[in-house]
Amino acid sequence: MVTAIIDYGIGNLHSAVKAFQRVSRERNAGEVSVTSDPEAVARADRIVLPGDGAFPACRGSLFAIDGLQEAVRETVIERGRPLLGICVGMQLLATRGHEFETVSGLDWIAGDVEPIRPREVGMKVPHMGWNEMVIDGSHPVLEGLITGDHAYFVHSYHFRVVDDAHRLAYCDYGGDITAIVGRESIVGTQFHPEKSQAAGLRLIANFMTWTP
Repeated sequence: MVTAIIDYGIGNLHSAVKAFQRVSRERNAGEVSVTSDPEAVARADRIVLPGDGAFPACRGSLFAIDGLQEAVRETVIERGRPLLGICVGMQLLATRGHEFETVSGLDWIAGDVEPIRPREVGMKVPHMGWNEMVIDGSHPVLEGLITGDHAYFVHSYHFRVVDDAHRLAYCDYGGDITAIVGRESIVGTQFHPEKSQAAGLRLIANFMTWTP
């Protein structure tokens, strides 16, 4: 079994790779590969799509590598292999992003990525640090996670889903902020599971041992 973490030149993957490797050793969950090779992606049993920075830059970098986006789409959408999007990698699952400009996403989970606008005066953006999750959906990747678990967030934009059934968890930051989305074999976390201690490692373990 191979978990492919997509390296498309966005962000430092070191902490994510270490977390997935740790879980792989503990759960005997196979090999963790870091790759930008479309052929390697096509052979993978599950895919992790990370992302840091701005939506347009991440989208542009993913699509700039010849054949990579197509390989991810074929593997996930056509063959049903599991995918976990992290941070902006989760946001890319949306229909559109509105950071600096309106840019099309992958449109695998309908919705828009919009600026965070807290209701309370003085709440800072970006939303940065630990926050409690409220679990409001069911999915195998959520096994063992409960309302009140903490996760680590760093973002200025958030994912508003069209279908509430695709929002699996949220947190409160001057209003509801989507924390986890999912449908079928696709899951995404706005927070960084690799930096979210016990809850994050539990989610990674669930993903790496999940066979939809």
